[in-house]
Amino acid sequence: MIYTEFAKFYDDLFDATLYDRWAKFVARYAASTGKENSDIKILDLACGTGRLAIKLAQMGFQVSGADLSEDMLTIAEQRSRDAKVDVPFIQTDMRSLDGLDQYDIITCFDDSLNYLIKSDDLLAAYQAVFDHLKPKGQFLFDMITPHQVQDVYPGYMYNYRSEDAAFMWTSYKGDFAPISVEHELNFFQYNEDKNAYDAYNEIHRERAYTYDEIDQLLTKAGYRSELEFTDFGDKPFTEITKRWFFVTNKPIER
Repeated sequence: MIYTEFAKFYDDLFDATLYDRWAKFVARYAASTGKENSDIKILDLACGTGRLAIKLAQMGFQVSGADLSEDMLTIAEQRSRDAKVDVPFIQTDMRSLDGLDQYDIITCFDDSLNYLIKSDDLLAAYQAVFDHLKPKGQFLFDMITPHQVQDVYPGYMYNYRSEDAAFMWTSYKGDFAPISVEHELNFFQYNEDKNAYDAYNEIHRERAYTYDEIDQLLTKAGYRSELEFTDFGDKPFTEITKRWFFVTNKPIER
């Protein structure tokens, strides 16, 4: 999934406090490794504009960020310079991760994996992460649930307006995959040279997977243990929630 004009609006629209909760979730499981933060290598997959990766770097972890969107990575690189932290950002496809290193922890949050519409692509991403984890390494990720896609999103609308920009988000039930949703995003940015607004439109498609589907794909990819939570890991697993959180482990021997 490649974001274009959306990258320019992303930071203003997204609730920045959620990154603190993701960082807390990662730190909790990083502590279970018994290593100092400075000795733990983390890859933040689908890192977007780099907010989480930079927070983790500020906590002392060795962090790299990876994303498919060049636009997002451009913002992330500028943000890391402003924050005065060293975070390498890499453009890559989560289904392959070609040329990347081995990591103690790989993260993938904000329902990024739900953009993989085909189960074969989701399996490929799980396998790519597995192949880039050290033995006993942890894969921490979240995915939106069938409940969110079937019961919450259809008919959802959100509007945002500032002095020089406006944004409209509308969600519809998808017909391109099982348990799917389509988000129509419309942007309006004031162009001073034209004394008019430039208009942009993007369509984002997501698919939710059942718990059994996720569990089977993780097992097929080689993971041997997993924990499931809701609410950023603060509550037990339940079906009726917006987002599931997973902690999986790579065994010493596959």
